[in-house]
Amino acid sequence: MDIIASHGSMLVLIAAAVGFFMAYGIGANDVANAMGTSVGSKALTIKQAIIIAMIFEFAGAYLAGGEVTSTIRKGIIDATPFAEIPELMILGMISALFAAGTWLLLASVLGWPVSTTHSIIGAIIGFALVAVGSEAIQWGKVAGIVGSWVVTPAISGFIAYLIFMSAQKLIFDTDKPLSNAKRFVPFYMGLAGFVMSLVTIKKGLKHIGINLGTFEGYALAVGIAVIIGLIGKVVIARMKMDPNADKQMQFNNVEKVFAVLMVLTACCMAFAHGSNDVANAIGPLAAVVNIVENNGEMAKKAALAWWILPLGGLGIVVGLAVLGKKVIKTIGEGITHLTPSRGFAAELAAASTVVIASGTGLPISTTQTLVGAVLGVGMARGIAALNMGVIRNIVVSWVITLPVGAALAIVIFYILRSVFGV
Repeated sequence: MDIIASHGSMLVLIAAAVGFFMAYGIGANDVANAMGTSVGSKALTIKQAIIIAMIFEFAGAYLAGGEVTSTIRKGIIDATPFAEIPELMILGMISALFAAGTWLLLASVLGWPVSTTHSIIGAIIGFALVAVGSEAIQWGKVAGIVGSWVVTPAISGFIAYLIFMSAQKLIFDTDKPLSNAKRFVPFYMGLAGFVMSLVTIKKGLKHIGINLGTFEGYALAVGIAVIIGLIGKVVIARMKMDPNADKQMQFNNVEKVFAVLMVLTACCMAFAHGSNDVANAIGPLAAVVNIVENNGEMAKKAALAWWILPLGGLGIVVGLAVLGKKVIKTIGEGITHLTPSRGFAAELAAASTVVIASGTGLPISTTQTLVGAVLGVGMARGIAALNMGVIRNIVVSWVITLPVGAALAIVIFYILRSVFGV
């Protein structure tokens, strides 16, 4: 208890600094999940994407980032062995945040889209291993995460492939792409509205304390989908397009419609991402604050101090503004050539996979989901449409994220122990 009594305020300040650093890493690396396809398909410029993402990510993190956060992220470790020595939990969480933030910073500079969730989980596993031993780690959950490296991209890739091929068959490969677009695009808009509503309901609203039941959630999503589909029908009918224009001109007009659609889906994804992934930075920080405030007692649920959510939201925004470009470029331009219709298929598939995963309790990385979806769209055009060098780098970075996070956390944990004499 000595260091909590003598250095409590200092520990909270250090935790706040590394929590901000971790949020900065999330902004730099993970926000590409929402905006990469919009930039790659030229629906938005990098500057526009960053401004939109800053608004929606901050709104998601601040408005829906969680009144109450579980002290241990995703239940990866058991807190019981730390009850006797809470100082180890404090130093461990600080080292986990610092380690995960460092890895995210490095990956962002290299333009690698890695999983922020897996970074922090790897780091937490690392410090727990050396602090109290392997019995504190829920290995079943770790196995689930490793399994998700294959399952998640496969599901989203398959859905993206189906959406893209359906648009090809129903619109682009027909004699009258423009009139078919007027007929079918409202359905795609309705589908997007349905999926995005579910993402927001499942990932966003529950954090503000609005807990809709399954039936109410789906009913609301269907209602929103119908309204969006009808609005889409009216808007597209009013668009000035020449049905007798040559095919290339018709294609360009159809792509413009998909571009608008994709910007809307990107905004929803940014909001859902901010509400969900800010927990990777503020969860460990809240645990530290909670232990210090309770003089070493560990509560299962920690009420959030008022300043934690804005700190996380601000960190995400700063990281995105300063370093977000590189990973956005990798996802949007590095894997395969994207047009608005392809980008829309990828974005919608990623959002659908997020809904499926949260419904089934699959541990999920939004990064891996979106990369899988972009791969699916590329595969629809044949393997030659994919940049295999970029894909290889991405897969390697996924595999090393957990061990690198763990190794960094172990080193930082030992340094902190010697500094504080614990």
